[in-house]
Amino acid sequence: MITFICAIAILLGGYFFYGKLVEKVFGPDSRPTPAVEHSDGVDFVPMKTWRVFLIQLLNIAGTGPIFGALMGAVFGPVVFLWIVFGSILGGAVHDYMSGMIALRMNGASLPEVIGKYLGNGAKLVMRIFSVVLLILLTAVFTTSPATLIATLTPPQLNIGFWAAVILIYYLLATLLPIDKIIGKLYPVFGIVLLTMAVGIIGGLVFGGYALPELELANLHPSGKPVWPYMFVTVACGAISGFHATQSPMMARCIKTEKDGRRVFYGAMITESVIALVWAAAGVAFYGATGGLENALATLGQSGVVYDISVKLLGVVGGALAIVGVVVCPISSGDTALRSARLTIADWLHLDQAKIGKRLLITVPLLAVSAFLTQIDFDIIWRYFSWSNQTLAMIALWAAAMYLARHAENRWYSMMCALPATFMSGVSVTYILMAQEGFRLRSEIAYPAGVCIALACFAVYCIKTAGQKITVLRTESADEI
Repeated sequence: MITFICAIAILLGGYFFYGKLVEKVFGPDSRPTPAVEHSDGVDFVPMKTWRVFLIQLLNIAGTGPIFGALMGAVFGPVVFLWIVFGSILGGAVHDYMSGMIALRMNGASLPEVIGKYLGNGAKLVMRIFSVVLLILLTAVFTTSPATLIATLTPPQLNIGFWAAVILIYYLLATLLPIDKIIGKLYPVFGIVLLTMAVGIIGGLVFGGYALPELELANLHPSGKPVWPYMFVTVACGAISGFHATQSPMMARCIKTEKDGRRVFYGAMITESVIALVWAAAGVAFYGATGGLENALATLGQSGVVYDISVKLLGVVGGALAIVGVVVCPISSGDTALRSARLTIADWLHLDQAKIGKRLLITVPLLAVSAFLTQIDFDIIWRYFSWSNQTLAMIALWAAAMYLARHAENRWYSMMCALPATFMSGVSVTYILMAQEGFRLRSEIAYPAGVCIALACFAVYCIKTAGQKITVLRTESADEI
């Protein structure tokens, strides 16, 4: 219990102190935001801060802080350290910078941001990479909720039927103005996600369960050491590149730059609190990491969530669990498709005010996503997991370059360059070791990953050594 309370306290402290420092370094000002300057009633729509915050939370969360945290908890309570410090020093910084730089670039999608600060070659690669990642995620977040709904409905309403229903919803959510479906439903589902987390921790405490305390023993599953597997398994609760594709959407809806910390940094910290709850719940409910691992193997992630929720909270818990594991992935799938549409629109310079041009992009994307739902879920998920953390690495390097150019002190860029270096090590080591990668032994993968990460840092230092700093406070967004 002490570990859990301390972890929550550190996360909240991170928001109020380190988050404030990140905000000060970026320097939000009173310039008009894209939502105000370029309002089009479709994607650029000014919305209230609390609503934008809850939409951002649902955009980035999905089932990530639930499923990822449960799978990460198998590594033991050491996962608490990754969730807490990974979020404060990496994930929340990543989300804030991705959103705020996009805001300064008139709501530009992630590849345009990366191209601005890492070059045109990186822009082209990231256009392809991010669209592929978003299509993969759309497919993943179609299959998983469809599978669960099919188990709760008559046999004739099978997985294929529910996948088609979900894809039709994605089409509508992607085409319609952001305030029509997403803007109205997401705040409600965001509150449900938070209520579910509060209920679970309350059920554990009042039910007499012993929350796990921190121990640094390597309790990893067979063949999966903490480094690098835990840092890829727990993505959304600590740091996730997918968030960098979502933040630009909310950058098109924020009324003032000074709302950025509450929306971007705050949503990430909130997601980490949810991840902490589920990591603690998994170990506490099943008594040990071994018990949790067995439950995941026999029941699957959705089954474990349902099992914990029903036994802790009864009928209400069961209803919340179903909403959580069905609605949350869908709420990430539709915004993933929407983000893919905006990325391609920015790429091809296609104005999205008219529905015909939105259809021109959305229909082919939806068709590819539908095809991918026929492929083994586990295969898609493994490639998505690595791609996700690689995207986080690249977004952080772009943010570091932004700060190197525009922060009042070049050393401030280290708040992005250091987590970027760390994530470079994670991504490279993982792909060298993983089954879907090169399957190298740790004796080779570990030093190779560290060396490549340090080489990236060295190149960054050389590139920025003579960088002329241009402090941006009151200039127009077009000058960025």
